[in-house]
Amino acid sequence: MTTANEHAGQAALSICEALLLAMNDRGLLPEHEIVGVLRDAAATHEKAVGVDLGMENHRAVAELINSIIAGGNSVRRS
Repeated sequence: MTTANEHAGQAALSICEALLLAMNDRGLLPEHEIVGVLRDAAATHEKAVGVDLGMENHRAVAELINSIIAGGNSVRRS
């Protein structure tokens, strides 16, 4: 069962991806800076501290961000 929080997370991810693509398309941010933003976001979650459940969530978020980087989803590749 999908929760409202999951829908909010998916919506936020889609919006952010669209913004990164638009910034790249318009020359506001080059690809390496977009990847840098994503790496910073992943690092924030990788370095988080807390209890087991919270840490599990942070690890999952970091893995998702790293898979976005690896897949090239947030920049249009030529």
